[in-house]
Amino acid sequence: MRMKSSLTLALALCLGISLAASARAAQDDEIMMPEQSTAKAKQILQAAIQALGGPAYLDVHDVTCTGNLSQFDHSGDETGFGKFIDYSIPPDKERQENIPKRNIIEVYNGKQGWVLDRGGVSVAPPSDLARFQQDTLRDIDNILRHRIHEPGIVLRYAGPDIVELKQADWVELLDTDNRTIRIAFDRATHLPLEETSESRDPQTQLASNEIDLFSDYHPVDGIQTAFQLERDRNGIKVFQAFFAKCEYNTGLQDSFFTRESLEDRWAKVGKKQRKKEAKENQKDKDKNKNANSNSNSSSNNSDW
Repeated sequence: MRMKSSLTLALALCLGISLAASARAAQDDEIMMPEQSTAKAKQILQAAIQALGGPAYLDVHDVTCTGNLSQFDHSGDETGFGKFIDYSIPPDKERQENIPKRNIIEVYNGKQGWVLDRGGVSVAPPSDLARFQQDTLRDIDNILRHRIHEPGIVLRYAGPDIVELKQADWVELLDTDNRTIRIAFDRATHLPLEETSESRDPQTQLASNEIDLFSDYHPVDGIQTAFQLERDRNGIKVFQAFFAKCEYNTGLQDSFFTRESLEDRWAKVGKKQRKKEAKENQKDKDKNKNANSNSNSSSNNSDW
């Protein structure tokens, strides 16, 4: 009974805090003039940039991270789990490989994309490329490093809140395409906690609400790095990424994010794949040959 009473009290307190935060948010929105709201939003964004590493964060050239990735289907059931390595040159070059085999690779470079799998190298499906371009526009690092300075971008303070059981402040961005992005920053650390945005699903063309969660921050080369990422789409978990290691500015080249780089990789892994397939085909032929031989032997014995 004591535990139940404590739980009830805790829930009531959380609800009270949330309601109070919502009330303060509404009050702030009512009393803040547009220029005041913009100034406060910029203040929060600048504090976040400094908390993430200041000049070291802004001057990042490339990022390499390894970890584990869990993916989920439309019903929320896990469909895959594996190790991966992700290379990127922000804001619009990315390459992701499965490890240790590195025989399934996706590369995106601006408005182009390619895939390497057991069939060779091919152009990325249009829906996947469209999603990558959407992700680039809403990428938290791209927003903080570049997009907040775009002409026509509107910034406003969207009020306080409780996010992941932490006091937070929301900042809202509206771009020239009427895309709205909201980001919650931890009031104590100034680090990003959550990002929400609305977009149109490239496959279904239906409105889609996406939420990204950032947690488990670690300092790497003077840059605060979220080692756990989660994405929910329309209330259903899409993926979870758990990084084991991240490195900055290792000297990645633009040529690493091209179709030619995948063709070079296919020349290596494809050769092994073809040898493996040829060996399997030969085994199947030998098996069929033996089966036919046994069949003929049985027929001859029957005739005898």
